[in-house]
Amino acid sequence: MQALLIMVVAFIGFIFAYQIYGKYVGRRIYKLSKTANVPSVELEDGTDYVPTPKEVIFGHHYASIAGTGPIVGPAIAVIWGWVPALIWIFAGSIMMGAVHDFGSLIISMRNQGKSIAEFSAKYVNSRVKFFFFVIVFLELLLIIAIFGLVIAVIFAMYPGSVFPVWLEIPIAVVLGHMVFKKAKNITSWSIYAVIAMYATVVIGFFLPIKMPAIAGIPATGVWTIILLIYAFIASVLPVQTLLQPRDFINAHELLIAMVLLVGGVFASGLGGSLHIVAPAIDMSPAKAPPMWPFLFITIACGAISGFHSLVSSGTTAKQVRNETDALFVGYGSMLMEGVLSTLVVIATCAGIGMGYVTKAGETVVGLAAWTDHYASWAAAAGLASKVGAFVVGSANMIESLGIPNGIAIVIMGVFVASFAGTTLDTATRVQRYVVAELAGDLKMEFLGGRYVATLIAVATAMVLAFITGAGGKGALVLWPLFGATNQILAALALIVAAVYLKAKGGAKWLVAGIPAVFMMTMTVWALVLNQTTYLGSHNILLMVMNFIILLVALWIAVEGVISFFRTGPEGMGEPGVATV
Repeated sequence: MQALLIMVVAFIGFIFAYQIYGKYVGRRIYKLSKTANVPSVELEDGTDYVPTPKEVIFGHHYASIAGTGPIVGPAIAVIWGWVPALIWIFAGSIMMGAVHDFGSLIISMRNQGKSIAEFSAKYVNSRVKFFFFVIVFLELLLIIAIFGLVIAVIFAMYPGSVFPVWLEIPIAVVLGHMVFKKAKNITSWSIYAVIAMYATVVIGFFLPIKMPAIAGIPATGVWTIILLIYAFIASVLPVQTLLQPRDFINAHELLIAMVLLVGGVFASGLGGSLHIVAPAIDMSPAKAPPMWPFLFITIACGAISGFHSLVSSGTTAKQVRNETDALFVGYGSMLMEGVLSTLVVIATCAGIGMGYVTKAGETVVGLAAWTDHYASWAAAAGLASKVGAFVVGSANMIESLGIPNGIAIVIMGVFVASFAGTTLDTATRVQRYVVAELAGDLKMEFLGGRYVATLIAVATAMVLAFITGAGGKGALVLWPLFGATNQILAALALIVAAVYLKAKGGAKWLVAGIPAVFMMTMTVWALVLNQTTYLGSHNILLMVMNFIILLVALWIAVEGVISFFRTGPEGMGEPGVATV
């Protein structure tokens, strides 16, 4: 009953937060207008700039920002206890993450859909833009290079997910063709698409597919190559061909998965078989870093994530058809991610206790199940371990609805892999925009074309992925930098939003300024602690890269503060002011 009560209270809280704080930020802080020019209409080109119904663009945006982030972060952070994880997810997503995502989206929309790195020059200065590009390019490089491996690992863990994940592509193409080319009813054809999608899930359960090694390349390497080739193709296609319909299907898939999870929590909770078995708080789990500040770095998606600012100001800002839709898309989707992360906490802290098979093949329940999986930081930190805790816990709860455990596992495996694929698609497209913007600034327009820029995005990721061998695991060398890099980007995006709002007058800037200070403090603290760890382990590569990220972050922060205090109300002509 405790898990059920936690879920209900959290969900009600998210609804009230959107209706009260979200609408306050949209209407009073950013003053959304139905009549404002938007880039999707002003610059419509049928490829990237496409005015899109808010339900469809919500699906794209949500599927893009979710990925595996709101799963793997909470699935490891509960090692410090379920209470701090839930508090950060709930408060962080409402007061920080949703403000960050929505602010990045609306400011980009008021700047012709340009990326946050590009419009940072307008609100701070051109030096900041260059450093932003460094942080953004590094983050996207890591995401593109690692997510082929992530999906490969998921395919290896849940081979039943391979068939439905790949069949989702032709289903999405057909959906896009019928809706956008044939003007068919989007609701009815979405239902057909989702039915077809879940039919492939059942087929996948009976036809699991395992990738063999090919020409001496391990399965992970083969999948990485295939997925990066796919990412290139998906990124150069018009958004209506694959990106929007696939993400729309994913949004429905997520909704169904969440309904199953919520139903599972109700069924098992009311039935008395679902109990929170994890400790409420554990400040010193075995071999784990300190909860402060690493909780706020570990749970990114689900609370606040810098990657979201790249999606908001990358693909989404080019497709929202009306400013007033931006609140539902930007603020609402972040709260939905908080809902998903809440369910992840319940699955990993309660669902896992309903039954867990140890490495020795023994089935354990209750606290013993949770303790076996979360025996130490190292035991719970691997990707397979994080995803496994969520999938096993979720399948246990869904089984309470009468769905066989094997089918439930495939459903959740497809769910995780599909969202990882969406993140790969979107990150590649956003990296293409970044390369194109940088090429334009350097007066090297020939590098900014759709195909050339995408090739650069994919080729650099391919080099990183295979730099350590044929397994495609090269990005793991730099992956320890991702968490802090991601959260630094979130802090920097909030700084830009605070400077933007300062120009509007009054105390509006506090909405973004207070979260910016908090995130900058936590992340710089984590970077400093990481630097001492890398120094102690004599890891020269991570030590140098971490120091560069720390230096760039502090530089941008100082530039942002200087610009903030120079910025006056609009129309006064003071440095840093931008009229939008």
